[in-house]
Amino acid sequence: MQKESGLFTSKLMLLYAGAVAFMSSFSMLLPELPDFLRDLGGGEYIGYIVGLFTLSALLSRFFSGRMSDRVGRVLVMLIGSVVTCVCGFAYLFASSVAVFLTIRFLHGMSTGFRPVGSSAFLTDIIPVEKRGQALGILGVAGSVGMALGPVFGSVIREELGYDYLFVASAVLGLSSFLLTLKLPESLEPREPLSLKVLNPFKGQLLDWSSWPSAVFLLPVSFAFGVFLTLSPDFVESLGFVYKGMFNGVIVVFSILMRFVAGAASDKYGRVQVLRVGAFLLMVGMYLIGSADSILSVCIGGAVYGMSVGINMPTIFAWTADLAKPGKIGMALSTMLMSLEIGIGIGAFLSGEYYQLDLTRIPDTYYFCAILGFVSWVFILIFPASKPSIPPQTNKPVKPVHTNAPVKSVHTNKGEKPVQAKNPSKPARSKKPGKSVKS
Repeated sequence: MQKESGLFTSKLMLLYAGAVAFMSSFSMLLPELPDFLRDLGGGEYIGYIVGLFTLSALLSRFFSGRMSDRVGRVLVMLIGSVVTCVCGFAYLFASSVAVFLTIRFLHGMSTGFRPVGSSAFLTDIIPVEKRGQALGILGVAGSVGMALGPVFGSVIREELGYDYLFVASAVLGLSSFLLTLKLPESLEPREPLSLKVLNPFKGQLLDWSSWPSAVFLLPVSFAFGVFLTLSPDFVESLGFVYKGMFNGVIVVFSILMRFVAGAASDKYGRVQVLRVGAFLLMVGMYLIGSADSILSVCIGGAVYGMSVGINMPTIFAWTADLAKPGKIGMALSTMLMSLEIGIGIGAFLSGEYYQLDLTRIPDTYYFCAILGFVSWVFILIFPASKPSIPPQTNKPVKPVHTNAPVKSVHTNKGEKPVQAKNPSKPARSKKPGKSVKS
């Protein structure tokens, strides 16, 4: 497929809009599901809300990456949208803890498929020198969904109830599906979907060339898992009525940084930009853990949001740079497995340690700050990466000349061209009186 000349073409706008709808669909549930689970009598399983979701996403990546590289990017995106739509409706029938947790596990398949397909699709149609910037804009679209979803989700739940919340989630999932249907397939050539492609015991499942980005992502994703699990109760204890508003603070600052982080990684290098993101992660986690008021937790959330806005698009671009030819989908899937592992472990361990004791929450965020320091040290000692955009110099490029002056055939404007006098005569050598022998 021909590369797109701009970053806001019709294809890309469809992709961005689908990302907004998809991310809004599942993120609008996050602040409200802990209370829903408590109402069902499963307060001790709060850590499973994110843990089971990420476990399912992790397992899905064994299939989504290979399907993306062999069957097509658009199909993988459509599967993710269908899953989030169906599961949104399914929550209406969650009458017990067991049914709820089962639906939650299935819901995780949506993020196991959609982000892999959308990121691979984008790398197919965007020139490499604009890869970071384009992935940053795609991240902005996802972040808009992550910001709007929790805010509207909290309002809908408070004013109308859980049933309307679940229906709204399903409708947004359907919207992402319809928007994605309009996209052309970018993978060429491709093969039809078959049992051979789905068989996990035949063929390559992972691309280990992306291991540096996957290792760096582990502490980042662990902190995100802790945030998803503990922040609803923590910010409510500090005075938030609409708990999703705190998510909105983080995502707004994430969006602001995504506008510049992707382009900066193209210009200065992925590793160099990630060093800044890792430092801000460490500081943000410490500030959230130290917060004792709405203002202080928002300041910590702003710093943490900036780290997310820097880290995520740069990690995606770095992974695409590291991928082997024809294996971008698999490389992204491998890297995103690290995301799911970190989120799942962070959510599960923080939920087990929390046990509804608010005094334990600050220590959990301090531990995340320590992990942020580890990621910062890792990326500091990692070799700097080359910029995707060649550096520009102010010195003009000098043309290569021969020792002898070369007379131009052309004349200045307005002058008559000089014609050779006796063109039939043989050319003469540099030494006078000696002709050039034929």
